Amino acid sequence: MSDIEGMVIDIEATHDYVMNQTMLRVRDPKASVGFYSEVLGMSLLKRLDFPSMEFSLYFMGYMSKDSDGPIPSGERERTAYTFRQKALIELTHNWGTESSSDFTGYHNGNGEPQGFGHIGISVPDVFAACERFEALGVEFVKRPNEGQMRGLAFIKDPDGYWIEILEANSLAELSVSFSEPDAREQGDQQS
Repeated sequence: MSDIEGMVIDIEATHDYVMNQTMLRVRDPKASVGFYSEVLGMSLLKRLDFPSMEFSLYFMGYMSKDSDGPIPSGERERTAYTFRQKALIELTHNWGTESSSDFTGYHNGNGEPQGFGHIGISVPDVFAACERFEALGVEFVKRPNEGQMRGLAFIKDPDGYWIEILEANSLAELSVSFSEPDAREQGDQQS
């Protein structure tokens, strides 16, 4: 076991914390909201506009049976509801980028210098999801039958951000096959 895996975390102090959002800057909110809703099936939970600062936020995510019930209609209640949800995408649109001829786009983190890499979406069947993406004209970085890591894919959103498409059980199998033998042997000896 590595030092990281053995870390002791104070669960009580952070019990009610929620990983609420990851923010991505987008050029055209219509294209991006359309992609995340129509291609990936997310719901737009809340839009917040900040006219004095000329930007808007679009909070998108998956609604599940475990969520807090239906999305409230009142402004205050809907905003609080949004900020209680898990794993949302916050699409940030700086006004004017969608029509600016000078705008060159946002860095997706995968070119130099590297930084942010991707978000990940778990699906029941990677191959079926990718067939659907193909039919919708989605741009692929990697298809599930390409490269060394078979069974997972990477697609791009309208701004070029990478989205990993994975299947939980397949990824579990893949991670075992890529584990270093020395690490597995040491783990077996410690068990």
